[in-house]
Parts: sequence; structure tokens; C-alpha cells
Amino acid sequence: MLDRRNLLAGLGTTFALAACGRGGGADTGLLRVGSQKGGTKALMLASGALDGAPYKIEWSEFPAAQNLLEAIGSGAVDVGLAGDAPFQFAYQAGSPIKAIGAQTTQQRMPGAIAVVVPGASPIRDAAGLRGKRVATTRGSVGHYLLLRALLSAKLGLDDVKVTFLSPSDARAALQTGAVDAWSTWQPYVASAQAEGDRIAIDGRTLTQGYGFDVAWEGAIKDKQPLLADFLKREAKGLEWASAHPDDFAKVLAQETGLPQPIALEFVKTNARIAVPIDQTLIGRQQVVLDTFRQFGEVKGDRPLADAFVLKA
Repeated sequence: MLDRRNLLAGLGTTFALAACGRGGGADTGLLRVGSQKGGTKALMLASGALDGAPYKIEWSEFPAAQNLLEAIGSGAVDVGLAGDAPFQFAYQAGSPIKAIGAQTTQQRMPGAIAVVVPGASPIRDAAGLRGKRVATTRGSVGHYLLLRALLSAKLGLDDVKVTFLSPSDARAALQTGAVDAWSTWQPYVASAQAEGDRIAIDGRTLTQGYGFDVAWEGAIKDKQPLLADFLKREAKGLEWASAHPDDFAKVLAQETGLPQPIALEFVKTNARIAVPIDQTLIGRQQVVLDTFRQFGEVKGDRPLADAFVLKA
């Protein structure tokens, strides 16, 4: 397994690689980065963290982590940020990906991940999901939250009707009454609240809140210096965003089309910092994998530790 020391070792050669353009069949002067709505692209543009980068960035945007991880796994994208649950879901499905960086929220704020319901809904807690129709995106942090919520109320999948939908389709289903609840994440939570929905189940005590910079194995092999440099710049971008929430929200609104108040709510509930990948963090991720397995949602048996590039 490639360790983080090897990933960082090539950083000093970044300029040389960028000047050469291509090496080993890969364009080593280009880093293809995937971004979810309101994610990495907005952060890096707002913070100016990529200013002076000695390589080009090719952005691709996705509505959810599942779509992003599919693109990374196919080699169409080199790296992108995804939540812990979708990463584990994709990795256990056999995707050729690894986590090379980690982030966590500085303070678990309400609404970062939540089950939202119409304002007049009788659902007030996890027990209230019994017999209800719940929408979420398969393999997402919303999917994981739903499973943890069911466990907390001693319910099983047979006690609810789960419908797997994209975020946009899930929102429409909740609006039309086709489903009773929607397990989702920001900025979709804030958007739903702005339209009169409310949080019935908050994910702070049910989920861990980790996100991972996930890279295609081919990119880890061919673009180590670029990936290492990008992670350092991303960490600086996160520091800037925490110190300048209003400025970040303005750029976020421009990039995503979100109304300014919703963009600001997203920023406040998702203030994150970069953290090292170590054995403690990996151990905590066992809970995520075990939860998916307990409900039969994951069939793979790949070793958990092999999903991560350890920091030296």
C-alpha cells in the first residue's frame, strides 16, 4: 500500500513535472478535480488557494457524492471530496479509489446532515419514521444517517419505505407528498428549511462528520506531487473560509445560484478543518462500514485499512 510519505515526497518536483507536461501516459500538468454543489470548487475559488499553482485545474461538478465517486472510480476525475459514508459504500463496491486526505467539522452544528419533513408533519424523532416513506440518495451521508436513526429507535428497514432518489428528485417528492421525509445534507437542508420544511432528526449525534479527499489509484500513482500540493492548498482554503464566512458565502452564492442566506447557512454549518489520516480515524470509520453491513447495504469485504493512504 502506498503511504502518505511517498505521496508527499514528490512535492518538490511539482514544478519540473508541470513543465514536462506529460509523463507515464498521464498529463502530469493537469489535475482533474470533482466538486459537489457548494463544495471544493467554491472553496478554492473564494479563498484564492490555487493562486500560483504550477499546474492546471480541470473542474467537474456533481449533484451528490455518489456521482462524484463514480467519476473518480472510472478515472474520469483524479480527486474529489466525499463524505465518509459514500466513500465506504463505493470502496466496498470495488472502486479503485483511496482516501488521501481527511476533513472534519470544527464544531458539530445542527442541520449539517438531517432528516427534514414538511412543517406540519407529525414526525418529530426517529421513532416517528415507523411506517413512513423516506427519500434519500443511495450510499450517501443521508442514507447513513437514516440507518443510524433507525438503529437509535430500534427500527429496521422493514419498518419504513425507503426510496432512493437524487437530491433534486427527493426534494420534488417531499414537496408533492410522494414521500414523508428526506434524509439529506447541506445545502439541501437549508434550501428545504427556506421553503417551510423543518428538521425532524439532526445528525450531530448519529454521524461522525468526516469527509475525505478521495483519489483514483491511477492519479495516486502518476500525480503524487500535484495531489500533495492540492491538499496543502485546500487546507489553507479551509482556514480562510472559517475566518471569512461572509466572503465565502458571497462566492458560494455566485457559484451555485443559492440565495445568499442559504449560502451563509451552509458555510456556518460546514466550517471544516483538515485532519490527519491515522489509525484512530480509521478505527472510527469501522462504525460506518459496520452499519452498512448490518443492514445488508454493503456486500464487499475489502479490508478497511486498505482504503486509506496513511500520513507518515
